[in-house]
Amino acid sequence: MLESKDFLDLETLCRDLDASESSVRRDLDVLEEQNVLKRVYGGAVPMQPPAIGAFDFTVESAHYSDEKGRIARLTAGLIEDGQTVILDGGSTVAAVAQELAAKSLHIVTNSLPIAEALESRRNIELTLTGGYLDPRIRVMLGPLCEQMLGLIRADVAIMGIGSVSAAGFSNNNTLVVGSEQKMIEIANKVIIVADHSKFGRSAMIPVAHLEDADVVVSDSDLAPEYVELLRSKGIEVLLA
Repeated sequence: MLESKDFLDLETLCRDLDASESSVRRDLDVLEEQNVLKRVYGGAVPMQPPAIGAFDFTVESAHYSDEKGRIARLTAGLIEDGQTVILDGGSTVAAVAQELAAKSLHIVTNSLPIAEALESRRNIELTLTGGYLDPRIRVMLGPLCEQMLGLIRADVAIMGIGSVSAAGFSNNNTLVVGSEQKMIEIANKVIIVADHSKFGRSAMIPVAHLEDADVVVSDSDLAPEYVELLRSKGIEVLLA
């Protein structure tokens, strides 16, 4: 599990290992003493980098960068001055943040790269969620993040996603899923930004039904069957 994930939460460990929470906690303590993992709030993270292929913000930002730039410009055009906008973590949403920098907005985010990009903009009111900071994806997650999100309402949530399929939107990080679900819950409008490579991929944990999104912005290489699928669910599809 540690070789494939960047965070192991207690609830998932207890379920997958069919063990009590007290047993799991004891084992985590032993593994921490052996420098295999580090205990953090709600679970543990590996001491060594996850296996090749696991998500990393810097690496992911370089993938499909042209498509992400086009998606970002198109998405930014959907946002109006004066709105409260939630920006999820992830490289595509970070590209959107760059395009929003000239607008007058209240931005709520759990992403450090987005906060760093907007912190000097006097036209942007910036609110950070707090929570456990994942050092690889540079996003704040977990119960504290979700609790803060539950206290607000937003006009729009702009979110990246790990996978889009007929089964819905999904991801592989339990804590990411929790914050994404809360963002969907508190936003009047949900915009999913995802390049064509995210469609048809498998991800472990469901985030939301397709119908929970209002708009999906992707690139022009998105296969027609996915465009038809999304539109059949009443979702507006925009291709950059």
